Amino acid sequence: MKDSIEVDRAQNARNWVRTLAKYREPNSLRSSYELAVSFVPFVALWVLACWVAHYSYLGAFVISALNGMFLLRLFCIQHDCGHGSFFANRDVSDWIGRGIGIVTLTPYDVWRHSHSIHHSHAGDLGHRGIGDIMTLTTEEYHQRSAFGRWLYRLYRHPLVLFGLGPTYIFILQNRLPVGFMDQGSRFWVSAMGTNVGIAILLTAIAYFGGWQALFLVFLPTILIAASIGMWLFYIQHQFEETHWEASEDWSLHEAALHGSSHYDLPPILRWFSANIGIHHVHHLYARIPFYRLPEVLRDHEELKDMGRMTLLESLQCAKLDLWDAGTRRLVSFKEARKMARS
Repeated sequence: MKDSIEVDRAQNARNWVRTLAKYREPNSLRSSYELAVSFVPFVALWVLACWVAHYSYLGAFVISALNGMFLLRLFCIQHDCGHGSFFANRDVSDWIGRGIGIVTLTPYDVWRHSHSIHHSHAGDLGHRGIGDIMTLTTEEYHQRSAFGRWLYRLYRHPLVLFGLGPTYIFILQNRLPVGFMDQGSRFWVSAMGTNVGIAILLTAIAYFGGWQALFLVFLPTILIAASIGMWLFYIQHQFEETHWEASEDWSLHEAALHGSSHYDLPPILRWFSANIGIHHVHHLYARIPFYRLPEVLRDHEELKDMGRMTLLESLQCAKLDLWDAGTRRLVSFKEARKMARS
């Protein structure tokens, strides 16, 4: 059971909710502006890359790589739509999210439900497996067979986690409502409707830009955005001093504030990632529009250092693989082996 210090920390996290509530209202003009400065350059760079592909494959690839950052920003806007924080009108947010889902290859209603589960159970050891990155405890890892441990190590390898994994998720897995296939027709409608939209989009790209546009423009943009997005999702919760608890001791607000990072990125990367690095505030109050998150840190400096890490510091987190309940931190496979021997 929790001691008095942990109880106080959980109460403090709940108290922040009342403070953050005043930042929840979106501004329709600001939201429209953020959508325009993300979508218009994205389409323009796609058209430019398709044109350049007729003259320079390398040039088309470079433009597409840059455009992956605009696609990442569009996904972050889709993310805000899913939380109902982008426009005050929920229907407007939902339909914008569905439209963006075609270019991000993400069925909006399926993703929204999965992401809601993530927010409802992040840091809860008793509810893992949906909308998160699989994380075993050291005890669970050592109880696995040799083959089971090898599979988990393969899954956590950076080339799989940030390369093959995002490719599989966005190109293949998202084509079906995986995890919710028996939970109602709306998830099938979302997945199949998105697939139809993607088919129309790919046909248009191939018709106007040729097949090279699909492989030199469309794919690089998607895969680069997916890999960067997976890294951001990873670093939001996979850092050494994150927060996990057994279900009976788990607190939604404590896990949100102390189990989510403040990824303090350089300004240009902060813009492209739509302030998603201020993740501890987002998890504590998901209805705050992304463009208002910096206001929270400006007004409440005590939140700046909670879970804070820089871009350089974050690279060390790639080696963390297992949650150790004894030391209450994420550890590497190497450290877990040493702990097991001792």
